[in-house]
Amino acid sequence: MDIGRRSVLKMSVVAGLGLMAPPLGLMRAWATPGRDGMAGTKTDAEWKAVTDGEWKTRLTREQYDVLRREATERPFSNAYHHSKTPGAYHCAGCDLKLFSSDTKYDSRTGWPSFWEPVSSDVVGTKTDFKLIYPRTEVHCARCVGHLGHIFKDGPPPTGLRYCINSAALSFHPA
Repeated sequence: MDIGRRSVLKMSVVAGLGLMAPPLGLMRAWATPGRDGMAGTKTDAEWKAVTDGEWKTRLTREQYDVLRREATERPFSNAYHHSKTPGAYHCAGCDLKLFSSDTKYDSRTGWPSFWEPVSSDVVGTKTDFKLIYPRTEVHCARCVGHLGHIFKDGPPPTGLRYCINSAALSFHPA
């Protein structure tokens, strides 16, 4: 099959719009929010059982890489790093409410940073050794999507910095 330049250009534009849609707020995460902003269509167990193939079709490539493959997006060039808009940050995979803009601050690291989640039961942690030394990875408690890392250099009152990838989040204005 011969694909012409025009077809390649059209596919590139469509793919580019698909990658940019979530950060620009043009497309919602695939979950259907319930009354409390949580996905009402699946149980926690069902979220954990979503197959890799389903994730690939439902997330953008960047969201998939971050949430499912534990990638890290480039600093200072992501959607929510500079945002000061009041609202809530939800998991881009399952729409679980994770962080409030009230706990967001500028850590000068290039990623959105928060000093605590909305509740201790919305995130989980594990130790990762990807950079040789141990770090604490933070993930969504519902779909187990990788969000970022927690460091002990944050502001009061917790002293913690939840350094989170924008691609792992969707924003819901207040």
